[in-house]
Amino acid sequence: MEKIEVRWHGRGGQGTVTAAKVFADACLSGGRYVQAFPEYGPERAGAPLRAYNRISSKELRMHCPVSNPDVVVVVDPTLIESIDVTEGAKDNASFIVNSSKDPKELREKLKLKSTQKIYVVDATKIALECFGRPMPNSPMVGALNRVTGLVNLETLLEDVKKSFGKKFAQKIIDGNLLAVKRGYEEVKEG
Repeated sequence: MEKIEVRWHGRGGQGTVTAAKVFADACLSGGRYVQAFPEYGPERAGAPLRAYNRISSKELRMHCPVSNPDVVVVVDPTLIESIDVTEGAKDNASFIVNSSKDPKELREKLKLKSTQKIYVVDATKIALECFGRPMPNSPMVGALNRVTGLVNLETLLEDVKKSFGKKFAQKIIDGNLLAVKRGYEEVKEG
């Protein structure tokens, strides 16, 4: 893996930007060069937003939004109805969708090419069960790590602990760590 580009689709208030940052930090800890940055529309809770990651074994010199992603992470599945989350995705791209739906159903809905992969994880359900809030970002980070294999799970969990440790009570941190693990374990390929 020389370079991998990730595009995240979520809504304001779901932790999508935080998820992109946490994933980048973990990859950095794993010895890679990284970028993580958001692209906002109107700055408000519930508004669609995109975030991006670039992860590479070599220094990154490109600084622009990801237009041809290797991986597309859909944190909010309602966005599938209103925007083209497949736009510009590579022919061998992987799509990771937060949904309880069957991967085959989502593959058809997204009109994916046979060379593209679909992965599904019910991140909202995991979040509710792990820490009582519908914040799907932690399970989605776990699922992304499972699909890409960019960093070992322990490194990822250490970085989650570090980034959440400054802001949250231990109970919330523990819930998020469990959510990351479950996202990693429960993601299904379609």
